[in-house]
Amino acid sequence: MSKFLDDLFKKVFKSAEKVPLKVKENFTVKEIDQADLDSWIDSEEFRELFSLIYKNYHYKRAGINDHPQVHVFDSPYANGFALSYENPLNPKSFSRLFLAFSQRLLALGYEQVSLDRKMEEINDQVKVTEKFYFKPPLQLPVEGELISQLYGNVALEKVTVDNKPSYIKLLATVYSDRLYQDAMPFDQLMDGIFEKH
Repeated sequence: MSKFLDDLFKKVFKSAEKVPLKVKENFTVKEIDQADLDSWIDSEEFRELFSLIYKNYHYKRAGINDHPQVHVFDSPYANGFALSYENPLNPKSFSRLFLAFSQRLLALGYEQVSLDRKMEEINDQVKVTEKFYFKPPLQLPVEGELISQLYGNVALEKVTVDNKPSYIKLLATVYSDRLYQDAMPFDQLMDGIFEKH
């Protein structure tokens, strides 16, 4: 009889079991972080890192791996890259790169739709994902003309696991709506982000 009651209590009080943490919140970039980014963008470290990442992106497309490693996403509807946290990156430059990429997207005509942070517990580790979401500027349709989608919608993520940097990912997803022009080539987006014309 006690086995029956134990099983019954377990079924009734299942909610007492440990539920993994999952929290999502909106946030904004602090003024001090923006000021730090503005001065860092004028530094030699910034120029060297941007040049190295851009070179490694093209290396990866040619089948060559170098550090920090860049991963390429290539499909008809979504294109992007991820940057692994490796030398010569450090926690400060990693965070600065994330913000620098967001600034470059704004400079290319994108509008920031959101900036949020998601914290979730996965296998006794805490994964934190900070994510910018960008869209092309809103345009009223002009009769007989298609709307520009630039390179599509862009999601930019920075992921840390147990407070240790993991990767930054940028993904451009194209519209397949007949009201929109075809998305511009992803390589042009990369050129614009890394200012290579």
